Amino acid sequence: MTTSSIFDIIFAGGGTAACIIAGRLARADPSLKILIIEAGPHTQNVDRHIQPARYVHNLAEGNTLSHHIAIPSEALGGRSVCVPTGGCLGGGSSVNALMYTRASASDYDDWERLGNLGWGSKDLIPLAKKVETYQVPDGNPAVHGFTGPISVSHGGLDTNIGKEFLEAASQYDKCRRTSMSTGVDTNDFQTVDVYGLWHKYIDARSGRRSDTAHHFVYNLDINKRNLQILTNRRAVKVIFENNQAVGVQYAAHPADGRFQSPPQIAYAARLVVLSSGAFGSPAILERSGIGSARHLAEANIKQFVNLAGVGENYNDHTLYVSPYIASQDSDCMDGIFSDDEDTIKQYLTEWTEKGSGLLAHNSVDSGIKLRPTTEDLEEMGPSFKKIWEEFYARAPDKPVALLVNVAGNLTGAPVPEGSKVFSMAHCALYPLTAGYTHVTSGTNPWAPVKFDSGYLKNPADVAVLKWSYKHTRELARRMRSYRGEVLSGHPAFPSATSSSAATTADASGPVDVDTPKIVYSAEDDKAIEEHIRANVGTTWHSLGTCAMKPRDISGVVDAQLNVYGVKNLKVADLSIVPLNVGANTYNTALIIGEKAFLIIAEELGIPVVEGSNSVDF
Repeated sequence: MTTSSIFDIIFAGGGTAACIIAGRLARADPSLKILIIEAGPHTQNVDRHIQPARYVHNLAEGNTLSHHIAIPSEALGGRSVCVPTGGCLGGGSSVNALMYTRASASDYDDWERLGNLGWGSKDLIPLAKKVETYQVPDGNPAVHGFTGPISVSHGGLDTNIGKEFLEAASQYDKCRRTSMSTGVDTNDFQTVDVYGLWHKYIDARSGRRSDTAHHFVYNLDINKRNLQILTNRRAVKVIFENNQAVGVQYAAHPADGRFQSPPQIAYAARLVVLSSGAFGSPAILERSGIGSARHLAEANIKQFVNLAGVGENYNDHTLYVSPYIASQDSDCMDGIFSDDEDTIKQYLTEWTEKGSGLLAHNSVDSGIKLRPTTEDLEEMGPSFKKIWEEFYARAPDKPVALLVNVAGNLTGAPVPEGSKVFSMAHCALYPLTAGYTHVTSGTNPWAPVKFDSGYLKNPADVAVLKWSYKHTRELARRMRSYRGEVLSGHPAFPSATSSSAATTADASGPVDVDTPKIVYSAEDDKAIEEHIRANVGTTWHSLGTCAMKPRDISGVVDAQLNVYGVKNLKVADLSIVPLNVGANTYNTALIIGEKAFLIIAEELGIPVVEGSNSVDF
C-alpha cells in the first residue's frame, strides 16, 4: 500500500463490531472501497480459534491478544493485574469464552435515558435477533432470531458437571427456580434468579466458533471483495484537515519489539471509524490530540480537541474462580485447556466429522444470573445494601452476579497429579469503581498505557464476590462429582478444629442436600476477602472509555457515534458503552455493530432492506 492510498471508509481496528459494519457495508454497496487496519493477525480457519474448547490457550498464552498491565493497587494487595483484549481480526469474538448471555433490557434503557435516542431496549432487542441464528429448541421468536449470521447452540456435549450443578441447585436453593423443570429462557433480556442451561456461540452443525470475522468478512466473495484488510498494523493516529478526519496513520508491527517502522497513511474520502476496543480507541484519539489537556501533556501531545472523557470511565466485570476436585468419571477439559496435543487428538475426529464432543464445547453448561434474597442482603452488609436500594431495587431484571460452573480448572492453582477438577466462576456485574487508560507516548502505538482497573476499591464490590463464593461452595459440595477443594485455590481458613469453613482435599463424596450451610466466623470472612483481593481478575469485558453520553458529563461520542468536536470520525466498539451491562459483553458488541451499520448506512445514503440479514453464512 502506498502513502497515497484512498478509501471511502477506514476502520482503525478489526474487532467484533468492525467486522459486522465493514462486512455489511461491503455487501450493501459493492462500489465502496473499505479498509480495515488490524493490529493482530488473521484467524481464518486457525484451529485454536475455530475449535471452541481451545479458547483458554488464546486467553492465557496466545499471540492474538494485547496485554495491558495496570498500575499496582492497594485494593488488590499491591498487585498489578493484567487485562488482555482481542488482538486479531474478529477481536474478542475470535478469542473469547463463547458464553451466550444477554444484557438486561433496563441496561439499554439506562443508556437511552442518558440522552442516547435510539439506544433503548425497544431499538436494540430487534438487532440482537437480527444477528443470530438461535439453534436451541423452543426459542421464542419475540426475543430470538433464526436467520442471522451468528450461531447460538448448547455446544457439542452436555457434561455431567453441568447437569449436576442444576440438580444440586434444584434440591438446595429453594428460593430460586431451575429451568430444567420450568423451561424458562434465561436470556430473554428479563429473567434473573433462574438456574439454567448456558448456551454458547458455537454452530450446532459444524461445532465451530461463531465469530464475526468468519461470518461477516472471510465469507465475502473473494473475486468481488471491495474490502481490504491490513493485519499486524496498528493505527497511530487520525489525520485531520481542519477539523475533518481524512485518514489514518499506521505502522507495521516491530519484529524486535521496538517501534522503528516508518508510519504510512491511508486516506478516507468519507469516514474514519475507530473500532480498536476500550484500550485501543481512546489511545488513537489521544495520539490524535483528542482528550484532556493534562493527560495529553503527560505524553507530550499537543491538544487538538478538549474531551475530558477520553480514556476515563473504564469498566469491566471482576472475576473470581474457585476450583474443586472432581470424581474420575467427570467430563473435565483440563487436558484441552492445557493445550495437550495428545488429549486434543482424542476428540478431533468427532469434532471434524460430527461437530460434537468436548472440542465443540467451552466447559460451561449451566449457571445463573443471581440476585440476593433478603437474608443474603443482611449477610452482604451495609456497604452493599445501600447500593441495592439505590440501584438494583428499581430494576428487577438486573442481576448482581453471574455464577457458572466450569468443567475444568480455570485457575492457576496446582492440582494433585491425576486429579480432575471443576470450577465455580463468580462474576460481579456492576462494579462501583471505574478506572482509566491513557497513552504514555504520542508516537509509539505499542507503548504501554497508563492503566488503572479500579478493581475492588469499593467494599461493596468485595461483598458481592464474598457472597457469591459462599453460595457456590454450598452448591459445589452437594454435586455428585465433588471430592473436595483444590486447597491453594481457596481461602486459607483456620484448621477444622477451630472453623467449620475449613477446606478438605480428600472428600469421599458430596454432603447431603440437607446439610446445614457453613457458618463463617469473622476470621473466616477475613480469609475470604484476602483471597479474593489476591486472586480477582478480569472477565475480558473491558468497556466504557469513549462513552456515548453528553459532552458536558464527560461524553466522547454522541448517539450517532460521532466524536465530539470533529467531523467524519466515529467510534464503534465496546468503548462507547456509557453504563455497564449485566452479562458477557459479546452480545452487546454484536448489537453495537449492527446499530452502527444502520447509522453509517443511513448517513452514506446506502439503502438497507428492513429485516434483511444480507450475509450468507
